[in-house]
Amino acid sequence: MVSLLLVPAGLVSVLALAGYGLGTLGRSGVRGAGREVRLRCGAALLGACAVAMYTWGLLHVAGAVIEAEDGGTDSAPLRPCRSPGPWERALHVVDYRVEYVPLGFVCETKDGGSYTAASVPDYVNPAAAAFALGAVVCAGAAAVASERRAREVPAA
Repeated sequence: MVSLLLVPAGLVSVLALAGYGLGTLGRSGVRGAGREVRLRCGAALLGACAVAMYTWGLLHVAGAVIEAEDGGTDSAPLRPCRSPGPWERALHVVDYRVEYVPLGFVCETKDGGSYTAASVPDYVNPAAAAFALGAVVCAGAAAVASERRAREVPAA
């Protein structure tokens, strides 16, 4: 079960990114830090938020997988595939798969179709994408600022 293995990695990544971002700002202070340092710290903190949102979604997917794998009297149709709406489609579910980008628990039906179950909250994928995009923009701006600063320094 890959999603359960990714959860500890996500938690460690969140702590590492947040620790870097807050530690670096804490050493020099927000006002004492230059533009490049603030952008790098912002990228790290936004990256920590993106990883935290993705890990939160992974926990939901892992719960859905555990629930789907649980046998017993109430195991057919698969519990995560029982979503509000047309109940009949849940009766035709034969298998499931996990999609990692975008994160979701997908129920596969007899006729070859599929649908995404409502196991991952609707806000997780857009929030993770927005935080990741913000992190990339901040990291890119930090790289540009660093390059400009390097060109301004006269060679000795």
